[in-house]
This record gives sequence, structure tokens and C-alpha cells, in this order.
Amino acid sequence: MTQTVLITGATSGFGAAAVERFAAAGWRVIATGRRAERLQPLVERFGADRVHAAAFDIRDETALEAALEALPEGFRDIDVLINNAGLALGTAPAQKASLQDWRTMIDTNITALVTLTHRLLPTLVERKGVIINMSSVAASYPYPGGNTYGGTKAFVKQFSLGLRSDLHGTGVRVTSIEPGMAETEFTVVRTHGDQAASDRVYGGANPMTAEDIAEQLFWIATLPPHLNINRLEIMPVTQSFPAFQVHRH
Repeated sequence: MTQTVLITGATSGFGAAAVERFAAAGWRVIATGRRAERLQPLVERFGADRVHAAAFDIRDETALEAALEALPEGFRDIDVLINNAGLALGTAPAQKASLQDWRTMIDTNITALVTLTHRLLPTLVERKGVIINMSSVAASYPYPGGNTYGGTKAFVKQFSLGLRSDLHGTGVRVTSIEPGMAETEFTVVRTHGDQAASDRVYGGANPMTAEDIAEQLFWIATLPPHLNINRLEIMPVTQSFPAFQVHRH
């Protein structure tokens, strides 16, 4: 039986790679994101019977609801929700950070994620589905400039564990996936378009790729129904843990 997955943030990075991985395996994929021009090529590549594009801002609850109501009949029975949409903005310390950047991260990484999850929970319970939430190693390991971004991802990790507890006995599986360094548009977005800054972050580091993470998403989604991955923390071999900071007088 063909299964259906809804993937948010599908216009680039992990989301776009995940659309390709699931669609290539024969799944029906609902691909959401703000940039319609990036979603349409996925529809053209795999066909409208395989990929349905829904272009809207995940922070807009009215647009989200309208997109779900407009799903074609063949895409309504959602088996897997991948809450991938999210972003980091800014690298400044908290005392110099932009409050607007903080609010955008909270609205995207937390509010939009819980809104969509809440909306789809009845379907996912009915179908004994899978919820995969994209957190980050920043949820566990603080670093200078991580402030609100790390806080939002810590919420996602804890929310995932809370969902797992509440959904006990329903057959719904819940996973928090927590990647480290992966070369996508992440740092370009974080630095408000500074490609050189992104190149410096990843240069010579042999980071993970979007395809690496998409493979883990597919693996989690296709595990036997009696298995649940609670948390999956994953880093490139070249990345590990920093020392504690010490300020000396």
C-alpha cells in the first residue's frame, strides 16, 4: 500500500532531499514551503500523482489550514509528518541580537511546528503514523550566538518526548532527529545572505549533506511499526564537543 508523507520546508536542504528520497521510493509526498518555484520542479520530476506541492508560509495558520483543506483525495491520508521547516537567524550574542530574528525563529521553529502537529494528530493517530521533528545538536550543546535558536530546538526535542509519552498506546511513533554540521543553505540564511560566511563554516570540514539526513528520515519512517527511535543525534566525524568557556580577569 502506498504511504503518504508531508514534509515541511521542502524548498531546500533536508526537506528537498527528503522529498526526492521518499518520492523515488514510491511514496506520495506533500511538499510544503514558501517558494513555489522550487517546489514545482519536484512535481515535474516525479509527477503530480507522486508529489503534491503546497506553497505557503508555515507561520500563516490560515494559509496552512487552506493548504490542508485543498489536498487532493489521494494525499489526504497522511502516514508520516516530517516537521523540517525551521531556521536560525543571526550569530550575535543575546545582548546584541535582533528581537525580530528571535521572534521569527520562535514563530517558525516552535509555533508553526506545534500548530501543524496538532492539526494532523487525529489523522496520525487513526493511521498509527510517524512524527519526525527536526531538532538540532544545538538543543543539547550551547554555543556563543546560539541563544534563541538553541532554545527553540530544545523545545522541539522536549516536545517530541512529550508527544511520545502522550501518544503511548496509540501506535504513533515519534522521533526527534538532532543533526550537527550539515552543508545546506542554513548558514547563508543565518547570516542574512553571506555566502562567504557559509563557505568559511564548512570549508575543509567534510560536513554532512542534505542527502545524509534524508536517508535517516527515510530509515526512521520505514522501520517496523514496533520500533521507535526516540532521539537520533548525528554529526560528521569531524565535529565533536567544545571546551567550556573560561573568562579570566
